[in-house]
Amino acid sequence: MSTLHIEHITKSFPIHHGRAQRKVLDDITLTVQPAQRWGIMGPNGAGKSTLIQIISGSLKPDAGTVHRGMTVSWPLAFGGAFQGSLTGRDNARLIARVYGADVQETVERVEAFAELGIYLDEPVKTYSSGMNSRLSFALSMAIDFDCFLVDEVISVGDVRFNRKCEEELRSRADKAMLLVSHHTDLIRNNCDHAAFLRDGKLHFFDSVEEAIAVYEGM
Repeated sequence: MSTLHIEHITKSFPIHHGRAQRKVLDDITLTVQPAQRWGIMGPNGAGKSTLIQIISGSLKPDAGTVHRGMTVSWPLAFGGAFQGSLTGRDNARLIARVYGADVQETVERVEAFAELGIYLDEPVKTYSSGMNSRLSFALSMAIDFDCFLVDEVISVGDVRFNRKCEEELRSRADKAMLLVSHHTDLIRNNCDHAAFLRDGKLHFFDSVEEAIAVYEGM
């Protein structure tokens, strides 16, 4: 059975103008099975975003490997891979071709979900961060990934649109998900496995509620 396996991942960043190194991830190992929904908790600066960027392939670890036995999305609401000079529509066409998806179907799904209206035909470099995030999330939903990566709270618009995004994710019950956040309610409502990052180490528990209880008591 195909899995996403993160093995002995370590990552450090320079601090104090490069005179020292801070180890953000220290020998992290995690296996995500098909349809499992993992929540990774941790305070700001714990390394959650670093971990999810390494899993997506947008950031290289100092050591360790990521075995992607399933297709993995980019971090949802992250639009760093877009070509700024291209329109939202043209970016959707380009990404559909890269992932071997039906171009017309992908564009139609993005147009319906993102609710960008006429701005879908404007260059992405003119987008606000919220518009960029809407396009990124809609494109992620339009591509048939096996595992969705969700970085922090899905904050891509107003409350109604955020609710729409969460409902869309919950509807993908047959897909794996790895959600990183410091909001325990988001983990509780969307995950069936949980762990938390502290001092570079990933701590595992038998249940989501146990993980949340220990995390909130830190």
